[in-house]
Amino acid sequence: MEIVADAVEVTGAHSTLLAPTSLHVNSGDLLVVTGEPHSGHTALALALSGRLKPSRGRVLVDGADDPKALRRRVAIVDGPEITEPEPSVPVRTAVAEGLSIAGRRSGRAAVRTWLAAHDLAEHADTRVENLPATERTRLLVDLACAAKHTDALVLDTPDRHGGDPSSWFALAKREARRQRAVVVLCSPHTADRLAVPHARVGADNRAEEGAR
Repeated sequence: MEIVADAVEVTGAHSTLLAPTSLHVNSGDLLVVTGEPHSGHTALALALSGRLKPSRGRVLVDGADDPKALRRRVAIVDGPEITEPEPSVPVRTAVAEGLSIAGRRSGRAAVRTWLAAHDLAEHADTRVENLPATERTRLLVDLACAAKHTDALVLDTPDRHGGDPSSWFALAKREARRQRAVVVLCSPHTADRLAVPHARVGADNRAEEGAR
């Protein structure tokens, strides 16, 4: 799978939500994209997953302008006010909803089995907002991957929950090794802590790669 964002820009009624951004990611790649708060992380996540039509530019999947394919194959993990679970619900409820969205069995027995298989049984009654940051991201990554058609993940600012970023970065690397295309959106400070190369929101990252 190849996703190419070509000068993607999103404008709102009163301001620019996402400055023109270009990047590409293939199956097995892990791309870290940084930006300051309110620079357009979630707008970029929505555009990359075909859930928001750019005001300018385009997003291609395997060379085609196909938002439907993007929506089917790209999952946004924990997007603020988009795919993040309701903070007050217990983990078992979030799992039931996630499995249902993934087209999997989501009854009580199926939820118990899933929680046990993912070492989360002890958190079944924990409110999502009280999950440790590492467990929260692992839960949501694994639920996103429960759908058989998920070929790409966009982790939307997992660093906003605090904790050690190396824990969720290890999850991102795990999914890239499984040949998913993985994009992590985070702050520049987090990328520096991880000591990893990174692209930037609002930049032509393909041009910068070519220059290197």
